[in-house]
Parts: sequence; C-alpha cells; structure tokens
Amino acid sequence: MPQQPSKPLPPIVLSFAASDPSGGAGIQADIMTLSSMGCHPLTVITALTVQDTAGVEEIHPVDDECVCDQARALLEDMPVAAFKLGLLGSVGNIAAIAAILADYPDIPLIFDPVLASGRGDQFANEDMVDAMIELLLPQTTILTPNSLEVRRLTLGDDGEGEGEDGAESTDAKVVPLEECARRLLLTGCEFVLLTGTHENTGQVVNTLYGSHGVVCSNRWERLPGSYHGSGCTLAAAIAANLAHGMEVPEAVRNAQEYTWQTLAAGFRPGMGQYLPDRFFWAHEAPASALPTERN
Repeated sequence: MPQQPSKPLPPIVLSFAASDPSGGAGIQADIMTLSSMGCHPLTVITALTVQDTAGVEEIHPVDDECVCDQARALLEDMPVAAFKLGLLGSVGNIAAIAAILADYPDIPLIFDPVLASGRGDQFANEDMVDAMIELLLPQTTILTPNSLEVRRLTLGDDGEGEGEDGAESTDAKVVPLEECARRLLLTGCEFVLLTGTHENTGQVVNTLYGSHGVVCSNRWERLPGSYHGSGCTLAAAIAANLAHGMEVPEAVRNAQEYTWQTLAAGFRPGMGQYLPDRFFWAHEAPASALPTERN
C-alpha cells in the first residue's frame, strides 16, 4: 500500500461514555466537541441508552470484558494524549476502566461524574458511586461535578449525609461546597472544577480547586432554558485543551468559554431540552459578543 506523506497528528483523546441517540450528550457530545476543537476522538461505549431530549428511559450497560477489549485495541494502536470519562454503566465497568487507566498514569484524566439526568433520572447507585470514589478519583486529573454531584459524592445518596446514629445530619445540609471540593481532593484527584449551573445565583460561578485551595473562579452570564449535554461538552473541551498542551488553569478557562458559546448558540430540536451547538463557529450568523466574565 503506498505511503501517504507524513503530517502532524491531531491530538488524540479517548472517551469512555454511554451512547446518547439524541446526540445531545454522551459519546456523541464528546465526538462533536473533540472534533470541533481539533482533536481526533476515540470512543469506548460503556452503555446503550433509550433516551430523547426530555430524559432517559433505559440504560443497558456494556459487558465489562467488551469495554476492556474496546479500550485495549485502541490503546495498542494509537497514542492517546488525554482520557475523558462520562456515564459509566456498572461497577464492573468502573473496575475494568480503572485497571486500564492504571497502566497509563502519565495521561491526564478528565472525569465528568454523570450521576443523573437533568430531569433527575438516576444513572448510578451507591455501589457505583463508592467504586468511582475508590477506584477512579485517585487517578483523576480534573473532576468536573456540578453542585448536585459534588454533594452526592461527598455526603451520600441524598446529598445530605447521615449522623452517627444513621439519622439525617443537620450539619450536612449546610456543608459548604468548598468543603465538598476539599473532601474530593483528599481522595487523590488533582483538581476539582465545581460548576454552579444548579445553584440559585444570578450568574453561573465555576470554581477550580487544587491542593492549595481555589486556583481560579469564573463567572458567566446565566442563559435561559435548560441544556442537555453541557457537562459532557465542558469536560470534553477540557480534555481537548489538555491534549493540545495547555496548562490546567488555561485549559479550564478556555473550555468554559467554548462551552458558553455552544450553549448561547443552542437549539431545541425536540420537545425537551436545548442542545449545545458544538460547531457554532462554522455557521454564518451575526457575530455575538463574548460572554461577560468577572473574576
């Protein structure tokens, strides 16, 4: 077979996520985001879903061995510059992925802990959450939970925790988000980007925490409407930026701006949520002002 002239490879990012037939979230969102940002996406499917833009009806986890085989085949063939994790189908999936990641400790890992849908469909039981904390967080470079996810990861299945006698803890209800981020950092992940979409604030405040506290905090105009796949887009964009060689603070800031633009250009193809337009830059439209950020 004739050899093609060599050219620089685009950065390659491997995503582990579920398939979303609506194209709003999951592996489809990752493929579009990574492609839009100049990366070559590789994919490992962790689950098949029955869903539309309104919510998820069914989740069918992929067999653990199949998840492993998908990843090993790709990793033995192509050089991966970053990993991105999304919805994981089972405890077995989590264990299999953790074992794979342990063989590549120098590759940055961005983990979007998808625990529920926008309308509240639950994707992870407590055994899965425990496995994430024990097996994946110690290997994570940047964890990207929203405020609901960070509370569940640190305070239990209802986000409120329990007291010593098993009763609901009043103190847990008022645990600051900063403390939740600190607890997650103690599990071994390097950074926590805590997103504020679900908080009752005039602007969306996203804060990056590291081992020494707050690294940076960014404020973005809160857009009207509800969006399907915004968290997937943000995490995949961070992975793309790290694959391009950006340092963590720059990668996180740049990814937030990209995500805001996809949401501002979002569209509503069905009867449910809006979808981000990951290729907003490719459409001819009146130029819109960049979002206002106040540090």
